[in-house]
Amino acid sequence: MAGGFAKDGAVQEQIDATIEDAIRRAREQLPKGPSLTHCEECDKEIPAARREAVPGVRLCIACQSAHDKDAAKFSGYNRRGSKDSQLR
Repeated sequence: MAGGFAKDGAVQEQIDATIEDAIRRAREQLPKGPSLTHCEECDKEIPAARREAVPGVRLCIACQSAHDKDAAKFSGYNRRGSKDSQLR
């Protein structure tokens, strides 16, 4: 049963869309192609063990750590809004 102007299943559609967005973002971050021998950001050599362990690696460990830290700041957004905002 939908309330107000929302159609039946609207909340589930919003949840599904949020999950699909997260999956798309994660897939975009997967390495593609052959591993590089040198970091594309700082040009330091990427160890052979890292290139073998992570196929398609493009960054050294230091640059990858900084990239991961920046990516963690992105939290997306809540499509549903808070319950309090819906009550106002």
